Amino acid sequence: MRIQVRAGDTLWYYSQLFNLPLQLIVDSNPGLNAANLTVGQEVNIPGFLVSDYQIKPGDSLWKLARDRGIPLDMLILLNPSVNPNRLEVGQRVQLPLRVTWFVVDVRKPYDYAALRSDLNRLMDLYPFLGYRNIGNSVMGKALPELRIGKGNKRVHANGAFHANEWITTPVLIKFLNHYSLALTNNTGIRGLQMWPYYEAATLSIVPMVNPDGVDLVINGLPEQEPYRSNVLSYNNGSTDFQGWKANIRGVDLNDQFPALWEREAARNPQEPGPRDYGGTAPLTEPEAIAMADLTRESDFARVLAFHTQGEVIYWGFENLEPPYAETIVNEFARVSGYEPVRNIESYAGYKDWFIQDWRRPGFTVELGSGVNPLPLSQYDEIYEESLGILLASLYM
Repeated sequence: MRIQVRAGDTLWYYSQLFNLPLQLIVDSNPGLNAANLTVGQEVNIPGFLVSDYQIKPGDSLWKLARDRGIPLDMLILLNPSVNPNRLEVGQRVQLPLRVTWFVVDVRKPYDYAALRSDLNRLMDLYPFLGYRNIGNSVMGKALPELRIGKGNKRVHANGAFHANEWITTPVLIKFLNHYSLALTNNTGIRGLQMWPYYEAATLSIVPMVNPDGVDLVINGLPEQEPYRSNVLSYNNGSTDFQGWKANIRGVDLNDQFPALWEREAARNPQEPGPRDYGGTAPLTEPEAIAMADLTRESDFARVLAFHTQGEVIYWGFENLEPPYAETIVNEFARVSGYEPVRNIESYAGYKDWFIQDWRRPGFTVELGSGVNPLPLSQYDEIYEESLGILLASLYM
């Protein structure tokens, strides 16, 4: 919601009027000089929508404010051209509406278009969210990164490295909505007030690393050549892509990182296909390159890569992880019911590379159980398990 500054207004006054943390209003207005507001300047107020209302007989701004339990000045601020003493029947005024519900639409096959639609809603409603594109997929789809929080501890989470594990994306998107709702309504999540975490930590989320692959699994063959013919060939002529994990070039993005890549490549397929082909070398694919560049520049304290399935959390790599990683994973296990597994014979993954190069905690979280892609009937349970892990990643 946007309002216009009046003479004497301050951001602090707006924070009191709308019952929002001052810092959230500041963060929702980057580039705004809070000490030098000018009359008529527009200010974003996060967590509110505007509804149109037609004046009825007997209405007054005071009555409208009283009936809705909001301060009268909120209505006056939102309707600068309305004379409160000269309302006319049929006249239209704007009413503020505090959003107390989830605005994302996640219980459906969640392709790239669904992601973009939900991101637009979130960014409009919660402009304190940081947004940027970290690169592009093979087919040119932008790879968005969202950030929430202002703290020095930087935590990263990502989803949909693997195409048929797309259910991880709506999990992360719902968490962003959940967190933002808690901040703007001063409510807790599982008894935790979120404002201290906003101040202490910065959470980076890349919700869909592999959008071309996700769209292939959900929507079928792309129209664009040579991708259409190539993926059909890589899939042995079948148009059933439910088993597809790779990107649109048939490269498994989670086998693309320089962490004993040669060892993983030697035992895996030697040509493009639905899964496990690591490419001709590490970091050949634009999606993997974008993730590597983001990680190198961001100084993450820990990373979480969300996959499906198995209800396990992998947390080691060649005994290079720091000792306190075990404390963290044990808390993840406690809040989710998942099994911590330190080492398996697997290499070249994103968390492997992070542990190897930074000697910091990295985790691969395998959500749910069954055959990928997991059915949406598991979504609610998966979200609750993920919620505990994501919250713990901020407070541990």
